Amino acid sequence: MSSFTHKIVFLDRASLQATIRPPAFPHAWVDHEITSRDEVVARLKDASIAVTNKVPLRRAELDQLPALKMIAVAATGTDIIDLAACQERGIVVSNIRNYATASLPEHTFALILALRRNLRAYAADVEAGKWQRSQQFCFLDYPIRDLAGSRLGIVGYGALGRSVAALGRAFGMEICVASRSPVDEPGIVNLPLPELLRTADVVTLHLPLSAATRNMIGRAELASMKPTALLINTARGGLVDEAALAEALRAGTIAGAGFDVADGEPPTDANPLLHVGHPNFILTPHVAWASQEAMQTLADQLVDNLEAFVAGKPRNVVLPK
Repeated sequence: MSSFTHKIVFLDRASLQATIRPPAFPHAWVDHEITSRDEVVARLKDASIAVTNKVPLRRAELDQLPALKMIAVAATGTDIIDLAACQERGIVVSNIRNYATASLPEHTFALILALRRNLRAYAADVEAGKWQRSQQFCFLDYPIRDLAGSRLGIVGYGALGRSVAALGRAFGMEICVASRSPVDEPGIVNLPLPELLRTADVVTLHLPLSAATRNMIGRAELASMKPTALLINTARGGLVDEAALAEALRAGTIAGAGFDVADGEPPTDANPLLHVGHPNFILTPHVAWASQEAMQTLADQLVDNLEAFVAGKPRNVVLPK
């Protein structure tokens, strides 16, 4: 292990509510709760290791950071990092893997269940006093649908997609998958994306954002879905054309949507998802990953990545595609 004292700077420590154990090598650790882009260079000037969750590190910043040897992303997605520039400069980039395989699928199904059973609309009516004024023991103003016997369409079948599939099976759903590679598992139906969108009762996205996947769900794709279908996105906001989704919800093209992400976070007031005005749309603030258990697993893996790098055996290395 190197005796060199590494300076480690965590640019957005407030994003991780967990205990971070001290790495087992000589180091100085500096936390910044949040960091704006114009503060990045000054804060990383003498750092050999940068830790970031959502603070971008682009070529313009990397050009001014000759001491930087490693970027440890405290998340799975690495679209905030200029991977090509890092490779040119010999900067190792690592990420966190398979840490939210309970948290994110559970949040996915919380959205599905709330939408499938119209919980938001019913709860709002109770708060407004409608139940108290009812002529009978209940009122049935919104459709309620079971998950059992319905088709769950999973787009992207990595660790998170597999965990979502396991929950879907437990609910008695038929599982179909659109994936780059065919899935050879009992009970999994492989479908091309157009057929999955056309036939699924619930479509849930579990794939990274890239040039190839940006706006992969747009007006045409939404129009091809069942009018009773739900669209769930706990992956990345840019996967869906948000203006097209808002239009589809208002027009009744699909029955509802549950999102935990937006294209640009935090979203500005101009984001169409903030103005959907539809009772069967739920937007949560990118927290599907953030159970206490998942955050602690992430923190432990983060330090594992740092220690492996300093030991000369980098792990969870991300390369440009």
